[in-house]
Amino acid sequence: MSERYARQVLFYGIGKEGQKTLMEKTVVLIGCGALGCTSANLLVRSGIKCLKIIDRDYIEESNLQRQSLFDEEDIKQNLPKAVAAQKKLQKTNSLIRVESFVADLNPSNIETLLQDAHLIVDGTDNFETRFLINDYCVKNSTPWIYGACIGSTGLTMNIIPSKTPCFRCMLEHVPPFGTTGTCDTEGIIAPIASLIASIQAAEALKILTNKYDDVSKGLLKIDLWRNEIKRMFAEDIIDIADCLACRQHHYEFLKKDVCSMTTTLCGRNAIQLLPLNGSKLDLTKLATRLEKVGKISYNSFLIRLKIDKYELAVFPDGRSIISGTNDVATAKGLYAKYIGM
Repeated sequence: MSERYARQVLFYGIGKEGQKTLMEKTVVLIGCGALGCTSANLLVRSGIKCLKIIDRDYIEESNLQRQSLFDEEDIKQNLPKAVAAQKKLQKTNSLIRVESFVADLNPSNIETLLQDAHLIVDGTDNFETRFLINDYCVKNSTPWIYGACIGSTGLTMNIIPSKTPCFRCMLEHVPPFGTTGTCDTEGIIAPIASLIASIQAAEALKILTNKYDDVSKGLLKIDLWRNEIKRMFAEDIIDIADCLACRQHHYEFLKKDVCSMTTTLCGRNAIQLLPLNGSKLDLTKLATRLEKVGKISYNSFLIRLKIDKYELAVFPDGRSIISGTNDVATAKGLYAKYIGM
């Protein structure tokens, strides 16, 4: 066992046996934003066997305020978040395996991307993906840790199938678009993201080492600005819910016709478009064509095209993030005009 974990092994909650167990575990992190960066860093340093990072986005200047794995050089290189994170984390701990997937998690790929996971950590920014994760995890008895933050407030909850309430026990339906705040409308301070992600990482260590008696059971809410901590206990959530997922075993979000192919991105004036049948683009050829219509930069991971007030980021699988609009019709029009539908 490496000396690098010596202080962690000394801790009574882990010890030598706990560390050996950690070194056999694979964790999948979905979303590498403010929460994901901190969680990934802590998990890699803890000495798990493998961390898989799934993220659909690329790095922008506004990310640097709170997303601790990224720097200005990553922006200059047009790196996707998952790739940049992998590069940094593999240097942090060469003893473990770090894998990156520049992808949007959806019903078509979730079985493949999550199949080896002992634990899922949520770093996402939208409810639809969380309902999808919940359906997969309840169906496959895989634990996952919910996390979210906005402004100075953060929430987290462990979801361990058959042991705790699931996400749908707490929230029965996806909230209608426009009814919840985003980082774009409410802002966010970095400390709340770091705190919630640190709690997620601590709970991950408990779950991965099978210390279920020590696991937090219920929803934790923290407001750092107002110095408030609130907890909804698991018993309260179970008593008020007849859950479609964990009680009725109705996994509707795993159906391919339920998840939308367009997503409004949290904290961004942007729309993501995902081709229904998938694509395999030759970015070099596409870049040559797009040079005639606007300012472009590209590498093997993505093309960025700027036209007037809009920017299109196009990935090899045909997926695109159109910045400068929250209107789906406008985004689809730009995609069809410059990329093709």
